[in-house]
Amino acid sequence: MMKTLAIAAVLTGALAMPAFAGQPTPTEEKYCDVDYRKYCNEDGIGSELLTLCMRQHGHELSPDCIKALEEAGELTPAEEAEAKKHGL
Repeated sequence: MMKTLAIAAVLTGALAMPAFAGQPTPTEEKYCDVDYRKYCNEDGIGSELLTLCMRQHGHELSPDCIKALEEAGELTPAEEAEAKKHGL
């Protein structure tokens, strides 16, 4: 029984991790701070909700923030293509 509980706990933790974005890089902190406060301040840093909120407001984010998100690997290939199409 204890072995089953331990395995379940490990699997639950492993499956939960990808659901949350990582902590922001120093570049993201520097260039996305204003955008975060303006659009997504109610969502916790590193949370999945923050990732969703920033994606919702992607067209409103500053070019420097978009570049920082791109460098951190936070943009999907489609989002990167869209940013490049607009010269960001």
